[in-house]
Order: sequence, then structure tokens, then C-alpha cells
Amino acid sequence: MYSTIVIGAGQAGLAAAYHLAKRGIDFLVLDANPAPGGAWQHRWDTLTLGDAHHIHPLPDFPLEVQDSTRPASQVVSEYYAEYEQRFALPVRHGAPVTSVQQDGEHFVVHADADYRARTIINATGTWSNPFWPVYPGLFDGPQVHTNGFVSPQQFAGQRVLVVGAGASATQFIVQLRAAGVDTLWSTRSAPDWRDVPTGAEWGQEVERQVNERTSAGLPPKSVVGTTGLLLTEKMRAGIASGALVSRGRSTIWNPTPSSSLTGHAKRSMRSCGRPVSGMPTGICAS
Repeated sequence: MYSTIVIGAGQAGLAAAYHLAKRGIDFLVLDANPAPGGAWQHRWDTLTLGDAHHIHPLPDFPLEVQDSTRPASQVVSEYYAEYEQRFALPVRHGAPVTSVQQDGEHFVVHADADYRARTIINATGTWSNPFWPVYPGLFDGPQVHTNGFVSPQQFAGQRVLVVGAGASATQFIVQLRAAGVDTLWSTRSAPDWRDVPTGAEWGQEVERQVNERTSAGLPPKSVVGTTGLLLTEKMRAGIASGALVSRGRSTIWNPTPSSSLTGHAKRSMRSCGRPVSGMPTGICAS
């Protein structure tokens, strides 16, 4: 019997584990991944540390200046692994939780074995359970979510619609265009571009806004809903080229077969009343 079981060993899970250990609370962390790194270990290799949002350090362990050209997946996984070791956190990897049941005043957690605890901290995040928006109509081409993106090469020779107004969407478009892939961009609302911040005040203000909403019992906004899209040099170049110009919200999908695209049916998407044709693949980055 544990006082607390933490589900997930990403940023939130490790931070919770640190404070539990500091207070002398008996706990265990269960994580589905085979190694440290949380969801970061699954990010695509072309997402370098320089392209990622600023990564907040875990409690009592600064994230030293790193090579900005290294894949973020490698840097963060190494950082999390060192954190687990430094503070001797009881993390059990390769233990995906399948269900949690209440048994009187306790909880039974079913994973690689059955565990009992008085309290549960759910720190699983959304990577393994992504949101897929639903649109009327039909789109029968391949669809890839952010967690299925590997590299621009998987979209070679196709016309791709990227759906979503977050940082991942803009990064995909820049990479795809650089690889010669034709792209379109659809967002529910106008992209919220902001100048790149300097100093710690920006991060503190973001945290204040998130805490204000959650303390009031409101659900947090999306990440980009609070941080906006940062106008880096790459993003400015993408806007100037026309690649990072949203066609508006997707409203309906209409399949229209055509022989002009080998091996694919020609598809069209209606965005704010404007038809967009010839789209064999869609990426959901919402």
C-alpha cells in the first residue's frame, strides 16, 4: 500500500514525485514508456531544442545550456533520466496503467501488477490520447496526428493540409515546404503571432494566467491560447513566403475523384466558403 501513486513520468509526474519525496511521503511513479523522457522521447528528430518552446527546468535541477541543434527528444530524455537518478525517484518504467478502481477508501491501480494507494496523481498528459476534430463530409486520404509525425519525407510528392494553430503546425509547414511538399494551412481562428519574449517575466505571466483559470475552476486554454505563436526568423520567413497564411476554418470535406493524382482520389476542403482541391493527406496538429 502506497500513500500516493503518480501515473506518468513526464514533466508533471517528476515534479510531483520530487515534492512527494521531499515531504517524506511513500509513493511510486508508474510510467508506460520503456525509458525516461515522457512524451518528449517520441518527438520527431527534426524538432531541435532551438525550435522547441522554452523548457522549464524541473524543481531543484537547472537545465544547463544545451546545443540548440540537438533533437529535443534526446536532450529532454537525458535530462529526465538524470533527474530520476539524482533524486532517487521510485519510477517504474514499462508499466502502462490500464485502469484505476476505487476500493473503499483506497484505489487499486492495474498496470504491470496491481498496486494499492490512498491517493492518485494523474500526470499522463495527452500525447497517447490525442484530440481528433470531427468535420462533416468525407476525407478518405491518409490522416496523421502530431504524435504520428516522423519527418517531411513521409509526405513526399503529396499535397498536405495542416489543421491547427499551434507551434507544431507552423513547424510542420516550415519543414514540409523546405522539403518541397505543397502545403495548405487551416486554423479555427486567426494565428496569434507575438514577438519573441525576453526574460523570465514572460514565463511567469503565462503561469499566472494558467493558475488564474484553474483556480477559478475553469479548464486551461490550449498552450498557444496562452503563449501565442512566437515570431522567430523562420516564422517570419514563412509568413513572407505565403506558407504561414491561414485559409481559415475547415467546415466541410468533399471527395471529388480525379485521375490527375496518381494513386489518390482528388479531394477538396471547403474553408470559409473557399474550395481547396487536390489534397491527398491531412495532418492534425490541434
